[in-house]
Amino acid sequence: MSTHYKKTHIGQHPLKPESLMMGYGYDPQLSEGSIKCPNFQTSTFVFKSAEQGKDFFNVVSGRRPLEPGEQAGLVYSRFNNPTIEIAENRIAVWDQAEDCILTGSGMSAISTTLLTFSRPGDVVVYSEPIYGGTDTLINVILKQMGIQSVGYLSSEGSAGLERAIKDASALGNISVVMLETPDNPTNNLLDIAACKALLDTLTQDQEAAPVLAVDNTMLGPLWQRPLAHGADLCLYSLTKYVGGHSDLIGGSCSGSKALVSKVRKVRNSIGTTMDSNTAWLILRSLETLKIRMQAANDGASKVVDFLSSHDKVTRIDYPGLLKTNDPQYAIYQKQCTGAGSTFSFEVKGGEAGAFAVLNKLKLVKLAVSLGGTESLAQHPAAMTHSGVPKDRREFIGVTEGLIRISIGIEDADDIIADLAQALN
Repeated sequence: MSTHYKKTHIGQHPLKPESLMMGYGYDPQLSEGSIKCPNFQTSTFVFKSAEQGKDFFNVVSGRRPLEPGEQAGLVYSRFNNPTIEIAENRIAVWDQAEDCILTGSGMSAISTTLLTFSRPGDVVVYSEPIYGGTDTLINVILKQMGIQSVGYLSSEGSAGLERAIKDASALGNISVVMLETPDNPTNNLLDIAACKALLDTLTQDQEAAPVLAVDNTMLGPLWQRPLAHGADLCLYSLTKYVGGHSDLIGGSCSGSKALVSKVRKVRNSIGTTMDSNTAWLILRSLETLKIRMQAANDGASKVVDFLSSHDKVTRIDYPGLLKTNDPQYAIYQKQCTGAGSTFSFEVKGGEAGAFAVLNKLKLVKLAVSLGGTESLAQHPAAMTHSGVPKDRREFIGVTEGLIRISIGIEDADDIIADLAQALN
């Protein structure tokens, strides 16, 4: 279906992603004229002939390569499905990618990617802090499979990565360098282009170049596009800003056709594919992605202004506060088009102080996750990053007094009033 309606220009005029979200990859005439893509909620698809079924299986299994412009035939919804494919096409538009796959969660996107490129004895290099689930995957689950890891502090920048690459090379083949920028939850920025250049220089002796994968969940496709700065793969928890309504779980991986096809093959084999109903909700959400993220971004800026002058707030991790003399300021100017709406702030009194604030919130919801229409706040040390050992949490800046907040699309003055009464 999706090969019939991929118009990206009106004459010589290129269409913006927010315009393409209204119909890219979908031809209404193939679905009874329905203006919206239906949810193709089916497990399997009927073949016209046994010969066609044989050919379709040869394609989805990789035994026959697709011809230029050819689309894989529909076989089974673990492999492909029209609703899922159209959502994949539209996320690829935002990421300026050749290809994209959808998965059942952000963690399944990360785990499928790491399993695609890593073998026992390989080493995964990763930036810290990183999402707690990713940390556990790398340091516990993959370790059980004989896949090693070397981490480095995001705040150390290129010097930290260089040291990590050298340490990892001494252990074995580096399969993947996994970055999260801004990191979660302290919002340190990493220079993706500098990381790619360093990786290319220091791993020339490897038989296969490491894959540079960037988790772009914190800023989403509106405020940062990692592939444009040298990343090989761009990963999301679509649960967050892309889904944006706190009503679905999903993930994605975008990049070149050559790399994404490898990840797709593993996804299809181990069954981490997204279901069609979730993909249908993703299509709904993509239509309002820009206006939701813009509204939340504007609200976050006002909330940060309030918190910056509060005497009980000792630290704010927000890219929009970077000064020109900070080394990360240049990265922000080069790499980001906005500061986003998820940030952390530290309050006096450690865990007790943070819990007191969280327990008094009335409009802002006490819940994990981020990027929804409603504002959410949580305590990383006790919740999302609780699986990280305490000494490491302190070392990477996830202190006992740190609160992470995701600003939604409520009126900013109302959010500020809620924080003011909780802090006071």
